[in-house]
Formats: sequence, structure tokens, C-alpha cells
Amino acid sequence: MSDPEGYLKYARKNNPTRPVMQRVKDFNVMELDLGEQDRQEQAARCMDCGIPFCHHGVFYGGKRGVSGCPNDNLIPEWNDAIYQGQMKRAFERLTRTNYLPDMTGRVCPAPCEASCSNNLNGPGITIRDNEKYIIETAFKNGWVVESGKPIIRTGKKIAVIGSGPAGLSAAWRLNQLGHTVTVYERADRFGGFLMYGIPNMKLDKSIVERRINAMREVGIELIANTEVGKDISGEELKEQYDRIVVCSGSRVARDLEAPGRNLSGIYQAVDYLTEATKSVLENGTAATNALAGKHVLVLGGGDTGNDCIGTAIRQGCASITQLEIASALPEERSADNQWPEWPNVLKNGYGQKEAKALFGNNVTKYDSTVTTFYGTDGHVSEVDISDVKNFKAIPETEKRVKADLVLLAMGFTGAEQWLFDELGITDVTAKYATNDEQLYVAGDAHRGPSLVIWGILEGRMCAEKIDASLQTLAATK
Repeated sequence: MSDPEGYLKYARKNNPTRPVMQRVKDFNVMELDLGEQDRQEQAARCMDCGIPFCHHGVFYGGKRGVSGCPNDNLIPEWNDAIYQGQMKRAFERLTRTNYLPDMTGRVCPAPCEASCSNNLNGPGITIRDNEKYIIETAFKNGWVVESGKPIIRTGKKIAVIGSGPAGLSAAWRLNQLGHTVTVYERADRFGGFLMYGIPNMKLDKSIVERRINAMREVGIELIANTEVGKDISGEELKEQYDRIVVCSGSRVARDLEAPGRNLSGIYQAVDYLTEATKSVLENGTAATNALAGKHVLVLGGGDTGNDCIGTAIRQGCASITQLEIASALPEERSADNQWPEWPNVLKNGYGQKEAKALFGNNVTKYDSTVTTFYGTDGHVSEVDISDVKNFKAIPETEKRVKADLVLLAMGFTGAEQWLFDELGITDVTAKYATNDEQLYVAGDAHRGPSLVIWGILEGRMCAEKIDASLQTLAATK
């Protein structure tokens, strides 16, 4: 702890965001960066606690990750290094556990900050922003590629199915350990939800592509437009590789069964966001009139729903309504939700704030759902919205509203079972192994829909398990 009074001397200062009325005119990144002096002052606020809750992933009720970083990031160590200007040491400590800080430094909700001891009497440390500063410094200095190259090659070949956070994390670590890694991605670009599930204004796609290029430079092969089970069989993979790790994500989207669901104009949120990102990549980042005059309805109050709102605004929609089937969270922590747990309190996302600024009202309606879709010429045009109690619609509370585009952002239920069937996976353990010693599963395909940082952890830990299994195999021969 270089400055024991840092948390008293410096107020928290977040990376600023562009003004609402400026940023809604394009899909460019909303967040701006602070300079070196500000960053060092923010790092100096870290108290180097005796028990750093920020990086312990504290257990509550047997469930890890309710508090702190699940990835055991060595946060006080690299905060101290930033303050002292020892940026390469900061990078080395950060990437000892987190192989994709260029992603988490932009999109992580930062449970580490919520569990920071400074929160007991003021705001926590700007951990996420500090992390972003470290990795950007590392890319400028060429440290990233340098850190990813193996010392020797083992001669073992490993296939990674999926290029989301877990797949990229696993591939990076396996390559560091000397194995020859090939990543298979069914989409036309790599990154999984990092590429197509998160809008450009939150995560510029050049950042994802920069990471992919770094992976190629360290010797990882990446193959796009190739779906395992269709373009290449599970048996072919088993013949070509010593180990296979499934990081295909949790891609089965939750649907809404209601009359009129078969009308056109009703989309899963991830499909809508994918097409919006493809348009940005092909046509540039200027706002469009793609939804001019259209009334948009978003079902789901989480981050994805918020991303749909922000995207629809930039496509020029006439109005937005967001429905959340659950009740609104309290504005302050409840008695059974104390620090260092994640604060379960009401938050307004960037899209909700933008919608209020543009349309003059809060667009989110809690305890609400759609009971019926109505169409004109086969396309959705109106819906009935009902009040909800205990997640069930209350009869005779329906209200009809216009809806030319409906986006289902209600989360995901799990991995695609057909891929498991293709590979012959019938059992998956908590430690990433399966009924087949050649096959492993990590990330959302393993634990269900979760955060980017959980995917990074799972990819890293799975890579270590695979490496250990190969070493054991070699020792027995």
C-alpha cells in the first residue's frame, strides 16, 4: 500500500461517458478515459485490505461469487503497481488470472467494486476502469502477445468449440501451456456474444478483433463459419485432437408462449442485436432511420433488454416500452442484503436513461407481461399488456398498446443439447470433465447463462484440468 491515506485524499472518479444527446447519434463507444495522473490517484484509493473481499469471491450459503470477483483477480496488487507507475508488473499480476481484461474492463458489472471495503463509508475503488487502463497500456507496449507465447510445444492438439469468453480464455491458457489449439466458431466472426451480443457503443468491435489478432499472433488457429456437428462431425474432431473443450455458450433463448407469437416482427433479442452489429460493421457507426416511425416493445429488464433499448434508439424508433415481469427492486439495500454482497437495488441502465431523455418518461413497467400479440397482414402491430402477480398475468388488467417490433430479452435456459448428443456427452462434472475423458465443457455451456468474468474463470480452470490430464497421460506411457 503505497499511499495509506489515498482513500482519504482522493474522491472516486469514474471514466466519463459522452452526453446522452450526443451519443445517441451514433454507435460509437460511450465511455471516455481518464489520464495517467487520474488513474494513479484512483489506484491510490485502494487500501490493500487485510481481507480483500474484492478478489475473494466470498461464499454465502454455499454459492460462490455472490460477493467479490469470482476469478480471484489480484486486485490490490495491481492497484499498487498502477500507483507506483510499474505498469508491466500491473499487467503481469492482472493477467495471471484474467486473460481478457480488455473485455471485462469494458463490460463487467464489477462485483469486485461492490464488495470493496471503501463501500462501508463511501464509494468503492474504480477497479474496472483501472483494469482497462492496464490492458490498454499493455497492448500499446506489445506485452500482450509476448505474454501469450509458449516456451515449448507439447505436441498435443486441442480443439475449442466456441469463441466466446470461455473459449478464448481456455484457448489462450492452453496455448501458453504449449499445446496446439484450434478454435471453431460457427459465426462469420469470432468473439461469440462479445462480438454479436453486446452493442458496439459498449464494446467496440475493433477491441474484439484486436484480441483475435493477438491470439493468431501467439499461434492459435481460428476457424470461422464452421459448425461442429454439421460442417465437421464430432467423430472427426475426436480423431484429430487429443482433447476437445465445448465452450458453445448457453444459447437456448427463453420464449414467450402467447397467442400471436407466430407473427413476424417478434425477435429474440440476440438475433436483433446480431443484425444491428452486422449493420454497424458493414455500414459504419452513424445512427440510422431503420426503425423510423416504429413503436418498439422490449420484454426483459436485464442488461440485454437495456442494450435493445439503446440500439433501437440509435435506429430512430418512435417510442419504446420495456416490460419486466418481476417487481422493481428497492432503491436502497434491504436488511438481508448487506455489504459485501452485491447490492440488489434498483438501477437504471444507459438505455433506460437515454429513453427517458428522449421520450420524457420512464419506459420500464414492472410486474407486467404480454398476454396477446395482434397483427396486420401477418406482422405484429399491437399487444395486450397485463399486470402480473407472482409471475402470473392478472385477468382483466389488459391494456392494448402499439408495437411494430417486439424483442424478447428474457434470458437463456441452457446449452444446445444437440451438440452434446453429437459429441456423445451424457454427463458433465463440476470440474469440467465429462463421461468421455477426451471431452470437457466450460463457460455458460457448463454453468448456465452468466457473466463474462465467469466465462473467463471457467475457461482458465478447464484449461488447467486439460493440461493436468495430458501430463498424467504422458506420465503413464
